[in-house]
Amino acid sequence: MSIASDVSVTQPPHDVQVPAETKQAVEPKFQYPGIPTTCDGAEAIVHVEINICHGSGAYPITSSTTMGSGFNAAVNNGLKNLWGSPLIFMEPESEHSSASFCEGFALAGGRVTNFTSGQGLVLMKEVLYTIAGKRLPAVFNIGARALTSHALNVHCGHDDLMSVADCGWGMLFARNAQEAGDLCLIARRAAEASETPFMNAQDGFLTTHTVESVRLPELEFMKEFIGDPAEKLTNLMDPDNPIMSGVVQNQDSYMKGKIAQRWYYDRVMPALEEAFEEFFRKTGRKYDFVGPYRCEDAEFILIGMGGYMETAEVTVDYMREEMGIKAGCVTVYCFRPFPAEQIVKVLKNCKAFTVFERMDDPLSTTGNHLTREIKAAFADALNGQMGHEPIERIPRIYHGAAGLGSRDVRPGDIIATFENMASDGQDFFCIGIDHALNLKPTRDPDLRPAGSFSMRGHSIGGFGSVTTNKVIGTIGGQVFGRDVQAYPKYGSEKKGLPTTYFLTIANEHIMTHSELEFVELVVLNDVNAILSGNPLQGLVEGSAVYMQSVHEDPADVWKRIPPHHQKTIREKKIHIYYCDMVQIAREVASVADLEMRMQGIVLLGAFLKLTPFSQESGMSDEQVLEGVEKALRKYFGKRGEQVVQDNLTCVQRGYNEMKEVPPEMIQGS
Repeated sequence: MSIASDVSVTQPPHDVQVPAETKQAVEPKFQYPGIPTTCDGAEAIVHVEINICHGSGAYPITSSTTMGSGFNAAVNNGLKNLWGSPLIFMEPESEHSSASFCEGFALAGGRVTNFTSGQGLVLMKEVLYTIAGKRLPAVFNIGARALTSHALNVHCGHDDLMSVADCGWGMLFARNAQEAGDLCLIARRAAEASETPFMNAQDGFLTTHTVESVRLPELEFMKEFIGDPAEKLTNLMDPDNPIMSGVVQNQDSYMKGKIAQRWYYDRVMPALEEAFEEFFRKTGRKYDFVGPYRCEDAEFILIGMGGYMETAEVTVDYMREEMGIKAGCVTVYCFRPFPAEQIVKVLKNCKAFTVFERMDDPLSTTGNHLTREIKAAFADALNGQMGHEPIERIPRIYHGAAGLGSRDVRPGDIIATFENMASDGQDFFCIGIDHALNLKPTRDPDLRPAGSFSMRGHSIGGFGSVTTNKVIGTIGGQVFGRDVQAYPKYGSEKKGLPTTYFLTIANEHIMTHSELEFVELVVLNDVNAILSGNPLQGLVEGSAVYMQSVHEDPADVWKRIPPHHQKTIREKKIHIYYCDMVQIAREVASVADLEMRMQGIVLLGAFLKLTPFSQESGMSDEQVLEGVEKALRKYFGKRGEQVVQDNLTCVQRGYNEMKEVPPEMIQGS
């Protein structure tokens, strides 16, 4: 197998400049810059929690399951935390019971975590009140998910988090895998400083399962930043120092105890502020209650929580530079305690702002949860109830439902939102669906970093394609040293239905969190994928298609491509490559149940041959293969050495057995 190849497509330019802020994050100017790797948001959380906690009680529920299984795997492998204590994992009969386990664990002075989402979070709500009321500084990690209402949806929504916002917990919200791990640490420090439990949330699937380039916090930093639990936590069940907890309180005492708890909550915001500042001082990664972007002179601003707010930042740049719109955006990192004063300060001088929310509560006629909080904040500010002079006016406020159930949120949708403000359009709207309330995009630009390489895969069923996408992302980041984002569109791959997956490799952080419309490589894992829909949409000129085919003769492959696709291929000068991935997997797989999954792994060999990254890395063939094997071992090592070697063989055969339909055959037909 020779890695060097002359069939690379759409090579990124060599003169891409890395932004100053990216260089700052990479160069070791801070004591703890982080350990560079690739992982998804769930893995980032597990890295933190298995090192700082004593234990976890969790019940598996999509999309948080991989966090719990990761913690459980550490327990089964006999790992200990940073202070030498063996880890404990308990899976009781429900999410309610898992929260009760965490309550008892924390009462006994243990540092404990939980992983949940959606209906599971709602089911444990009764226990959440008691954890807060007993001042137990647990941290629960949430894969925010749409609640089942008219239909079951296991994908991203923020209504689960909003349904428990009144339980007395602090709430932080990450936009990507890096922030998920970082905010987990910040939440823990603030929780123990204020004796208040915290939730650390990230978008379900869109962050929990998306592989990105990440800098994991060093073990030494975590030990220093969080501190020894034996010195910070109190055993409330110590028989030598008995106290009463959770007692009955009637008319004479309940209200006194409830109002007295405000003393603890007054400490939460200062504790968070201190944690933010210390984290930045040690790592160089800066967080705050809110993250304004280009808001100083902004006339129109978008505010919201979660991954689409990164998409908003790069879209703001585009609107300012290409459309002349003075746009800005604000990420809300902290929902509890609600940063009312900070939000008013950022928004008060703009003409109008729009609130994005991944939920819909139609019977609240003043807006969804975040919208209501912001409106109330401005009412207080207008009345002079924020400790400073009253503001003179409230900007025009719009609000919209965006991304419910992981519905795609594209730059074009965000542009339409700003155009709606500029034209004084709909007070309430939605984006991304065919509905009377929907704002229709007028444009949808390509906002990937300069020099990006993107791949979109189409399959009928999984065929291992989702895992392969993660493996390629891992290789792109850890072997070739690029920034990556590998996003699988989960939900149908196990049901034999159409499945799509996305990958981008770039020289800087990838801000857009949306499905890819502009790609350099399209993969068709199943031949039926080219017979339905438009899988070639978005292919740039001179790009490539890699497809499954049982045929050896390129003429047989070409003539089976539908005429309308042939026309597109000719016009865009697209290269067609093919291979019998099914037959290779059938011949190689030593474990029968992995035969179908290995079909996707064959793609990895083609990827190495079709893309420029092996050549540009300056690495030898042996070094590249060593990195490939390491990535395969990460995902398949638990199945045994033979399975790892079988996958490596599939990669090598995919590289060597890929064929091309001659360009002269395509252009001459």
